[in-house]
Amino acid sequence: MNTRTFLIAALVALGTLVAVAAPAQAETAATATDTTKTKTHTVQRSKGADGAVDATRINAKGGVTTVDRSKGADGLTDKVVTGPNGKTRTTDRYRGADGAVDATHVGRKGGVSTIDRSKGADGLTDKVATGPKGGIKATDRTRGTDGLVDKTTIGPQGGVKATDRSLNADGTVNKTVTTIKP
Repeated sequence: MNTRTFLIAALVALGTLVAVAAPAQAETAATATDTTKTKTHTVQRSKGADGAVDATRINAKGGVTTVDRSKGADGLTDKVVTGPNGKTRTTDRYRGADGAVDATHVGRKGGVSTIDRSKGADGLTDKVATGPKGGIKATDRTRGTDGLVDKTTIGPQGGVKATDRSLNADGTVNKTVTTIKP
């Protein structure tokens, strides 16, 4: 093979190699600049044998969480949530002596929280939540002069959060939230 034939064969081979490699390089460049990430989780709801709506949640990593709701003897809906690692947390709702719906939550690690609701003198439902470490969060709802429900919450460390709702002339509602850290 002479030099000229060798050079032509080399150019043809090189041209073919470049023609094949070019789309692959373009595809790689497009993939390298594509920075979108997609995460998907699903929630499948179904009615259980007791008529309560149960759910199965599958997270983006494939972990499965089940929610089993049931009607308690008092007619209120209780639930048991089992996480991907098999640990459960439960919610037991019941009527307190004052007729308001109270609840007891038992967490995955065994911590117990309680919610005690009561009707205030103004007819609105107030709430006291006691956390697993004994911290108390109290919420007082009141009706403002404009007839809308305002709320004041005092946290376990003494912080205060006040929510003031006001009515506009066109019927829409504004909300101002003031937080005072402890």
